[in-house]
Amino acid sequence: MNWLYELQVGWRYTRAGKGGRRNRFISFISGVSVLGIALGVAALIIVLSVMNGFQSEVRDRMLSVIAHIELSDYQGRALADWQATAAQAKQNPAVVAAAPFIASQVLIARGEDMRGAIVRGIDPQYEPAVTPLAAKLKDGPLARLRAGEWGIVIGVELAHILGVKEGDKLTLVAPSGNVTPAGVMPRYKQFTLVGVFNAGHYEYDSGMALIHVDDAAKFFRVAGPTGVQLKLSDVHQARQVGNQLANSLGFETRVRDWTRTNASWYDAVQVEKRMMSIILTLIVAVAAFNLVSTLVMTVTDKQADIAILRTLGASPSSIMAIFMVQGALAGVLGTLSGLGLGLLVACNLDVIVPAIEWALNTQFLPASMYLISHMPSDPRMSDIAPLVGISLALAFLATIYPSWRASRVQPAEALRYE
Repeated sequence: MNWLYELQVGWRYTRAGKGGRRNRFISFISGVSVLGIALGVAALIIVLSVMNGFQSEVRDRMLSVIAHIELSDYQGRALADWQATAAQAKQNPAVVAAAPFIASQVLIARGEDMRGAIVRGIDPQYEPAVTPLAAKLKDGPLARLRAGEWGIVIGVELAHILGVKEGDKLTLVAPSGNVTPAGVMPRYKQFTLVGVFNAGHYEYDSGMALIHVDDAAKFFRVAGPTGVQLKLSDVHQARQVGNQLANSLGFETRVRDWTRTNASWYDAVQVEKRMMSIILTLIVAVAAFNLVSTLVMTVTDKQADIAILRTLGASPSSIMAIFMVQGALAGVLGTLSGLGLGLLVACNLDVIVPAIEWALNTQFLPASMYLISHMPSDPRMSDIAPLVGISLALAFLATIYPSWRASRVQPAEALRYE
């Protein structure tokens, strides 16, 4: 006997369904096992693709406002020479642009309405090279931020909350006040609203404002920019490049990449994705180990066949190989079917979801309630390849014990009542 013969017998057992009611039932159970694996693999691919899509959408909107890496003084003081710091950082080949900034928390007041916000002092000349939002606003509101004119640009949600429009006056209250004989008095300054921005991220649209870096230096009473923003050629290398810059710039410079600036969000997404992968992999495992019951029933039903093969000279290892082929083929069919179904759905969610919403007359992600109004999808080979490997491995492991039991069948015992 050779491997081709064992493969043929195993394949015949896999698709057997015409030898009587019992064979048809075994074939049905085998089909259910294949279907379970396929649905488990497809569900895992679809869920991970949607999670990747949401992660990419939120990350891109976040990085349209903030820089990939921020450099600042550990004491919060103004940099002695921000251009020298930027030039030193640009020696790293991954850094493609740099811009100065001053950032601080303030209270923004309009009449009796008051709102806390982050005010970022930027240089309209350098900022568009670092953040996509500034590049989009370069010829609009950003061009109207001029030193000494005390202009301000705020997010669209913040403008809605305060009920202001372009040309209105806003009062900014600094976190530190003026020391007078009567005590500490709040320090405030009136700014003119010269434009609004829409980053598509509620946190920034409702809690961020932009002013000129020179106005920020005067308002917050610092000698100059307190930090430098950096743009990288590859956003995924932010943590690695940040560690390199921390070593090259020295201990006096604080280096924070976007994954640390938004550590709670970044870590939550990674943990959620990891846990979801584990949970859905268990579904695939349950479906794969359904093959155990299928093979046990097949071995019980085929004991006479096993005995005949043994009397014809088949070795125990050949018998074991036949049933391992049967189980492995079921696993391969289920995995490949799930792979095809999962990719088909994941790559066409932009068509499938609207069709379901139209059929059910509902909307899964209302734009008024959620950050993203559509169902994004981003299938990645880095997720799919391990999933396919795990599914095939589980199916193979599920075949070992029943196949070993088949190889231990004694011909005399199996044919006693035949």
